Amino acid sequence: MSANSETLERDAPAQSDRDVILEVRDLTVGFGSKIVLDNLNLDIYRGEILGFVGASGTGKSVLMRTVLRLLPHRSGTIKILGVDYDTADDQKRISLDTRLGVLFQHGALFSALTVKENIQLPMREYLQLPQSLMDELAYLKLELVGLPPDAADKYPSELSGGMIKRAALARALALDPDLVFLDEPTSGLDPIGAADFDALIAKLRDTLGLTVYMVTHDLDSLFSVCDRIAVLGEKKVLVEGTLDDMFACDDPWVQSYFRGKRARSVVTEPIDRATEHPEK
Repeated sequence: MSANSETLERDAPAQSDRDVILEVRDLTVGFGSKIVLDNLNLDIYRGEILGFVGASGTGKSVLMRTVLRLLPHRSGTIKILGVDYDTADDQKRISLDTRLGVLFQHGALFSALTVKENIQLPMREYLQLPQSLMDELAYLKLELVGLPPDAADKYPSELSGGMIKRAALARALALDPDLVFLDEPTSGLDPIGAADFDALIAKLRDTLGLTVYMVTHDLDSLFSVCDRIAVLGEKKVLVEGTLDDMFACDDPWVQSYFRGKRARSVVTEPIDRATEHPEK
């Protein structure tokens, strides 16, 4: 078998509209005697934006980091693009790594590097490109995320919070990934900045064909850009599906989250203000 046939085929078409790009089966993760995730199952489909939510401390970040192999798991399988990283050979692992992008919650940009140098880090690690081409690609990624060209030579300390998020997203897109992981992408942003970032994610999904795994607490993001939602609780995925599925779920936490005082109101019929507040 040739070396090329051992690598992943980037241009292979989706088998169907429900092509599974991330498959997690019976995943168990623990630290010492504490089990954080227990026989968890999850599917993410090609081209969708999945919003992943759950109460603080339930293991949302643990799951994402386990999928990214930043944390070990005790049992279960994780397949990305049909490949089980644990059983893959080195060549397939490297090929798989180039097809994933990650935006961590606070950007995680290297403070001693310029924005351009941060974006070029994945290129230097996985590709052998001349500096001139890497510079061109870095400017292209900046344009994709809505940053001006002069941001390239700035250091993270010179950027606003919103610019840091966009620069980190540009780095996540450096290798033209198929699947992008976003950890609280709108945290710390004002409502307008958060809405703009959500719109950017949706636009990139549509134009680049990305699949997006988004850990978030932002209800506006869930309502405006997520195709499906998965809720983590009791060490498993409690419910996954559309917003209608969330409203239909009888789990107390899910009901409180999506129908609580700070949730968006879902009104199916006009409210008669006269009957709601009758005159005395």
